[in-house]
Amino acid sequence: MSAGGVLCAGRLYCDLVFTGLDRLPTLGTETFADGLGLYAGGGAFITAAYLAALGRPASLAATLPADPFRALVQADLARFGVGADLCRAAPEGSDPQITVAMTTAQDRAFLTRASGPALPRLGPDQMAAPGLRHLHIGELRTLADNPWLLEVARKAGLSVSLDCGWEDDLPDKAGALIAGVDLFLPNDAEAQRFLDQGIALGGPMLTVIKRGAAGAVALKGTDQWEAAGHPARTVDTTGAGDAFNGGFLDRWLAGAPVPDCLEAGNRCGAAAVAAVGGTGGISGLRDARPVPVASGV
Repeated sequence: MSAGGVLCAGRLYCDLVFTGLDRLPTLGTETFADGLGLYAGGGAFITAAYLAALGRPASLAATLPADPFRALVQADLARFGVGADLCRAAPEGSDPQITVAMTTAQDRAFLTRASGPALPRLGPDQMAAPGLRHLHIGELRTLADNPWLLEVARKAGLSVSLDCGWEDDLPDKAGALIAGVDLFLPNDAEAQRFLDQGIALGGPMLTVIKRGAAGAVALKGTDQWEAAGHPARTVDTTGAGDAFNGGFLDRWLAGAPVPDCLEAGNRCGAAAVAAVGGTGGISGLRDARPVPVASGV
């Protein structure tokens, strides 16, 4: 792995994505989809796939979904150039880790089965692999269940970023967990839940709030930056925030100014929503990689 590599840690699913719904299902009724696709999913994987598409080495630490979905997911990891040396098979007898995603033109809903550990226990030697520079954690719950990730990453000299992911109830000590990272990447609904519970954002760490078509805003101390969203025809919003993470992280690790990082994130998010599946928009990025920069943040 060359300098600047990213290890993404988090739940790995097989995504069953239903598209073209006129409305989301309600109790006692049935609705029909125009399309269905099966893809490797989960925030950590999608972010890693976008990083790899942008030319930055990316690998994944995760538990593979149980059969019959493991082979499909492993094939997607290989196809998108995401390293899988730190992925492990699910424990014997585990339920498959699956997310059913249902999307309309205006909204989306997810039904997920998370089974067993999100990832294997990693040692300092694995975090200190040559060329590895950064740890990205795909969801707050993974960090809450594996708080050792921060200590091991710091011992290895890695910077750390964290996405949020939806939680009906925030994990205990959520504020302390996010205060331990360098970069926090919630969407606007997730950020509002923190504020509603009296947890301040935008302190010494950099907080980036993703707002979908409205773009994104970054906060750090008294500083604030904003970037408008990219116009896009929305086909499927699955993984758009994780795609944003990939674009933002690629530029942030290159030392680009925050507005440039926001722009890159928005570009990846727009590509994601224009195609089916969390990684469907990657083909639109192949010929549009940004030029490396040397300026500071």
